[in-house]
Amino acid sequence: MVRIFLFLAFTTLSGFSFSQNPFPVKSVRVVIPWPPGQATDIAARIVGQKLQEALGQPFVMDNKPGAGGSIGTDIVVKAPADGYTLLAASSGPISILPHVQKAPYDPAKDLAPIAVTTLNNYALVTAPSVPAKNARELVALLRAHPDEYTFSSSGAGATTHLIIEAFNAAAGVKARHIPYKGSVPSLTDVMSGQVTYTIETLASTMTHVRAGKLRGYGLSLNSRSPSAPELAPLAEAADLRGFDIGGWSGYAAPAGTPREIVQKLSAEILKAMQSADVRERFAAIGLDPAVMTPEETAAFMKRDAERYAQIVKAANIRLEN
Repeated sequence: MVRIFLFLAFTTLSGFSFSQNPFPVKSVRVVIPWPPGQATDIAARIVGQKLQEALGQPFVMDNKPGAGGSIGTDIVVKAPADGYTLLAASSGPISILPHVQKAPYDPAKDLAPIAVTTLNNYALVTAPSVPAKNARELVALLRAHPDEYTFSSSGAGATTHLIIEAFNAAAGVKARHIPYKGSVPSLTDVMSGQVTYTIETLASTMTHVRAGKLRGYGLSLNSRSPSAPELAPLAEAADLRGFDIGGWSGYAAPAGTPREIVQKLSAEILKAMQSADVRERFAAIGLDPAVMTPEETAAFMKRDAERYAQIVKAANIRLEN
């Protein structure tokens, strides 16, 4: 009885101690699996600044790029599940990479979703010299000449590559893929007319569209974007009913992170996403704000992974490790 009493007293005091020292009591590390300046990096820093202000502890951004985002993601997966190591999560290493090559983690089992903060819309673009004046004309042109035209991507198996494969399948288009190492050389050759078309992020395309160096035809997500109000969704512009695909970014933690910590981080992120300055900063870099709870994020990530798995299988995409 004495041992039971002491055990109960200890657990009661432990609970009291935890409640007196709520998370976080020290700095939080946010691993960003991409280089500085990339969309996921910028979004994570904007939200991290708000978390730091709200929770009173530093949120330290730590860029760990490489291997399509898998290096940084694996660091978080192997970190203690105590809330002090978080992942700047995104579609590439979570929704796509495990389907195109062997990954050192299973996102569904090894991560605790916290929030999706942005949806990343993409624009279908060509050089102004392409004769098609709208999305329907472009689709008709590509359909009429199978395998004669080319499309570029920022890399084989990259988000842009898979979105274009989805577009080609939905539109009944056959064209030759030319992969590049990054979106800049890909867009450069589209602007020069060496490549016929691509689908790239709003952040990388809209400056060129508005400068007259590219022609924009429509958006990959089936919703208007405040970053590109002049463009309609391809579902409408190209008459591709149900076409709705893009990238995303957010926050995740190692699996097993206490639920109360996940919920606390989620609540503060949701508050941050409702602030006008955060929305304005996202719009300025071509990102559409999103508001999702941990449960909604988990369901969204599952659907997104399944969608990309289908695209990878249909296009027979497989990369060497």
